[in-house]
Amino acid sequence: MCVRDPSRWLPHAQIQAVSYAGERTDVNYQNDARDITGPIDQQILEALHFVRRNMRVAATKHLGRVDVPQFSERAVFEALVNAVAHRDYAMAGARIRLHMFADRLELYVPGSLANTLTADSLDLRQYSRNELIVSLLARLEIDEAQHLQRSRFMDRRGDGVPIILKESYVLSGKRPQYELIDDSELRLTIWAAEPPRAA
Repeated sequence: MCVRDPSRWLPHAQIQAVSYAGERTDVNYQNDARDITGPIDQQILEALHFVRRNMRVAATKHLGRVDVPQFSERAVFEALVNAVAHRDYAMAGARIRLHMFADRLELYVPGSLANTLTADSLDLRQYSRNELIVSLLARLEIDEAQHLQRSRFMDRRGDGVPIILKESYVLSGKRPQYELIDDSELRLTIWAAEPPRAA
């Protein structure tokens, strides 16, 4: 996972990113699509840049311009790090899927929840499925440290899910949802912020 081309050994170790114009999956209304490969740190950052490039950013002008993005970049970053760190790499053919819609972002992570975790307890408990990847991400420094409020890709304190929930709720007013699909894939839905109303 740390080599230039990990897909040589794990062809499914990638992030499939798609941005749709509306609120449903429809190949005829794709704004952008990309299969993101390479070392895991690059996959995370390139997926974050994909979200930045495709999300709407509204603005208000009270005393000065205030940008209001659809999604919290910090929450999206934490979600991507968790997806890469905790996915089940033994599931051949399964990829992390990032889908952006007008009203939400969905992140699909291959694998059932590890150990005795449940979708409702993710913000309360901590477990590492891939300890070597987690250890690597905890040591890797990140260039965008100030913007993302962290110096490394992962902190190992279990703060990722609480950050996702809090940052997203503050921005959109809706709590993100974790859902286990067929006991083989975890879906995270982050709701988009509504653009501010004109005064």
